[in-house]
Amino acid sequence: MKHTQMPIHVIGLGVNQEAHLDEAAQAVLASLSVNDIVLGAPRQHETIAHYSHLARREDLPKLSMLKEAFADWQSEGAKQVVVLASGDPLYYGIGAWLMRTFSLENLRFYPNVSSIQAACHRLCLSLQDVQVVSLHGRPLASLRRYLQSNKTLVLLTDQYSQPKHVAEECVKAGLDQSEITVCEALGYPQEKVRTFAAKFFVESELEFDPLNVIVLKTSLQTSLYPSSVGIPDTAFITDKGDGKGMITKREVRLTILSYMDIQQGDTVWDIGAGCGGVSVEMAYWHPRSQIVAIEHHPDRLACLAANQDRFGVVQNLSIVAGRAPDVLVDLLAGNLLADNNTQHGKPNKVFIGGSDGELNALMTQVWELLPDGGSLMVSAVTEETKYQVMQFAQQRDQAQGADEQSLQVSIAKGERLAVQRLFRPSLPVTLYHFRKYTATTSAINTNHKENAQ
Repeated sequence: MKHTQMPIHVIGLGVNQEAHLDEAAQAVLASLSVNDIVLGAPRQHETIAHYSHLARREDLPKLSMLKEAFADWQSEGAKQVVVLASGDPLYYGIGAWLMRTFSLENLRFYPNVSSIQAACHRLCLSLQDVQVVSLHGRPLASLRRYLQSNKTLVLLTDQYSQPKHVAEECVKAGLDQSEITVCEALGYPQEKVRTFAAKFFVESELEFDPLNVIVLKTSLQTSLYPSSVGIPDTAFITDKGDGKGMITKREVRLTILSYMDIQQGDTVWDIGAGCGGVSVEMAYWHPRSQIVAIEHHPDRLACLAANQDRFGVVQNLSIVAGRAPDVLVDLLAGNLLADNNTQHGKPNKVFIGGSDGELNALMTQVWELLPDGGSLMVSAVTEETKYQVMQFAQQRDQAQGADEQSLQVSIAKGERLAVQRLFRPSLPVTLYHFRKYTATTSAINTNHKENAQ
């Protein structure tokens, strides 16, 4: 649809019952012909009723149907389309979808005061001191990753994230003393701003205008959800309970996270994800990266899904049920991501935590997929696995196409035996990290070294 030549005007309406538009936005409405389109929700159409225009009024359909609608309107003779939006169309508004769908040359934006700004001003909050979280059209569980103590969150809500739902999440997190302020129908005659403790809502039958913004000030209580890297093992649901079973232990996980060095926009595969210790933590701390966890064992898959939900990483963590390397073909074709994520394509970083005897083929296949600068990390406990990784390392040495780092992590945790203290060791874990580079990259690095000398 990026080829459309129609100007698309995106007009922010503000937070008033009757929109207050600037001269530029008013001029756009006045210029519309009978063949043009004004698109918005019924309530949005009502807010501009006092601005006359000749265009055809259309109610906003689902986004999955909107692409085709634009093509139909253009074929029917429309020369311009006006999209009615929230106060700031480019801040958790429809603007982002329009920019992904159409050429930027065809888009014109007319911003207004947003409900977020209005709520902050009602409560004397500086916008830079709060964190905005959109729950509109998103799973309520996605709130959990933000529920740490002593935070101020501004929540954009929908029918599934109303005050009682938010309060229940606070109580589950151990933050039942949190303060919830509901800003209802901002800018309308029936506007209300009411504040309650989270624990009050659980038993309350209060009703609120569905058009609301919630300001959540979390309490100083200790939250179930971590605020720093290194989630305790016991916080995870595992196949043997109490943080035991198929989970990469906290100290080893910290090392893996450091070496993986996840950046915004990375696509990361966690192969042999087990119960999800590594993949969940990567997704939790890097919401703008896409993590794909691959696991085939039914019990571990169930734990992985439970941990995905527990920590609210439901938007950027995809779970693939299958055994690598066979499953990778379908994964690359986009046939296995039936959740809320789209096809991610090839990864640029891969962690292999388990391979069920297929490690040689798996490392080779993954290495071919990685781009220049991509990285592969492998963990090994048994001598057989270490031997296979060392063979792969030797192949990389011969091909001169990788930087390698390896280390062994040995952990002994303090325990008590009767009245005596002792340190009980765990099996050492050997970690191998390979960073891929091409001959061109190698030549550039060599030149840099020679120039430095």
